Amino acid sequence: MKILAFSDLHLARARAADLVAASGDADLVVGAGDFCNARQGLDEAMELLSGIAAPMVMVAGNAESADELRAVAPANAHVLHGEGVTIEGVTFWGLGGGVPETPFGAWSWDLPEAAAEALLAPCTQADVLVTHSPPKGLGDLTSTGLSVGSTAIRAAIERLQPQLALFGHVHEAWGARGQIGRTAFANLGPTANFFEVDND
Repeated sequence: MKILAFSDLHLARARAADLVAASGDADLVVGAGDFCNARQGLDEAMELLSGIAAPMVMVAGNAESADELRAVAPANAHVLHGEGVTIEGVTFWGLGGGVPETPFGAWSWDLPEAAAEALLAPCTQADVLVTHSPPKGLGDLTSTGLSVGSTAIRAAIERLQPQLALFGHVHEAWGARGQIGRTAFANLGPTANFFEVDND
């Protein structure tokens, strides 16, 4: 399966146009949260992405909630938050929100580590783990060098060892990639990132 993945669109029209154009080469598209800004403009964000015909897997960021995203997501999208879906033999598990809580204020849709851990616990197998927030110590450094990733997400990756762990959230770390065990991870950002996943 050829996956196109992105995060943190934040209503960027040119970025959205590039993603729609690139999606023609993908079997599936992953959107890892923050489609809009501070809970505003989510309808507009979905309209910007409406040219994507491939199936989609989405998680909410901290700029929108899972319920808000489910209400406006396109018909070809699976919005995951503490749940999974299998598409063409590939199992995806998703978790949205800012984990741990951010310093951004009341508009930010955040989860404490304990809540994230509880939502990830039912997952026993995943080929692709899609979260908005990064795992602790992987693609999570701010401009001041702070590691702001999630210990619950890190533990889930180590436990599940998915083929891919895809996330965003920390803008300064967009493009960070690496390996933890058998899992390739990527902090995506709003550009077209392509991945191949085995579905056998």
